[in-house]
Amino acid sequence: MTATDTQTSIPASAGPTPGTRISVAPMMAWTTREQRYFMRQITRSALLYTEMVTTGALIHGDRERFLAYHADEHPVALQLGGSDPSAMGDCAAMAEDHGYDEVNINVGCPSDRVQNGTFGACLMGEPKRVADCVAAMKARVSIPVTVKTRIGIDHQDSYEFLYAFASAVAAAGADALIVHARKAWLSGLSPKENREIPPLDYARVHALKRDFPALPMSINGGFVDLDSAAAQLAHVDGVMIGREAYKNPYVMADVDRRFFNANAAVPNRRAIVEATRGFIADHLAAGGALKDVTRHMLGLYHGQPGGRAWRRVLSEQGHRKDADLNVLDAALARVEPTEAVA
Repeated sequence: MTATDTQTSIPASAGPTPGTRISVAPMMAWTTREQRYFMRQITRSALLYTEMVTTGALIHGDRERFLAYHADEHPVALQLGGSDPSAMGDCAAMAEDHGYDEVNINVGCPSDRVQNGTFGACLMGEPKRVADCVAAMKARVSIPVTVKTRIGIDHQDSYEFLYAFASAVAAAGADALIVHARKAWLSGLSPKENREIPPLDYARVHALKRDFPALPMSINGGFVDLDSAAAQLAHVDGVMIGREAYKNPYVMADVDRRFFNANAAVPNRRAIVEATRGFIADHLAAGGALKDVTRHMLGLYHGQPGGRAWRRVLSEQGHRKDADLNVLDAALARVEPTEAVA
């Protein structure tokens, strides 16, 4: 009997988008196509998010590049950054046309660049504008339109402030709210510090869900294992896991069995590597670099015998221009070979 054999599964329930019971948080420079494909070899059911893409990038930039994803990524959501209702509606329609399962509005990122573009966490101070964006997007698409937010910004951090924001987006027709259970300081803290310094307040998110029982709601912030995520489902509809999924991606390996009643065996690490090999080969053949994929695989053997050597080989050799699948094999050879390919 393994450790996972003793854990209870969580009955699945319907949400606005498949996979919303457990999702992987969007993060700039991390939730790329390559990371999402790799994560999909670990969990088939959890909802995955793109990096935030601005409306300007889609309307004026290389739209096909920004919207591209692998068919195996479903269910996958596009996260949008913007504040003009018309542009948000146009970009939501692009997301639906490209087959995304959900489109999400970023009202949580506190970076200066995002604030200068009048989107992200600063939009919490303009609930009507966010509501107008939700309504404009809902008018254009049939896929779910969701909002990811914080519990407050700067000194606007009362429960009444959060309640008023939720009221506005719910009335506009938002299909779900994802709440990072920390407030954001719009000045004085870096984005990294904003993910760590403001204290977590899960109870406030729980209270919000009680006050909006009909609005599907997920909680984000500080979850490092599936047991703590499962405990949250007594209070909210879903849990979004962020940094831990990047640092220790194998934490997601039992998600399908525990949260989605999947019958498939939990994938072992070697099988995950092998399942990613073909994607890497195709990426290299198309002119991509090995590190584009392997940088997301560094934590796969986190805490395992040989895990540091695995990480070192990929880090030191994967950046070379001529790096290929031989580097992956060399890293795999440094890991204690105790698992067979599934």
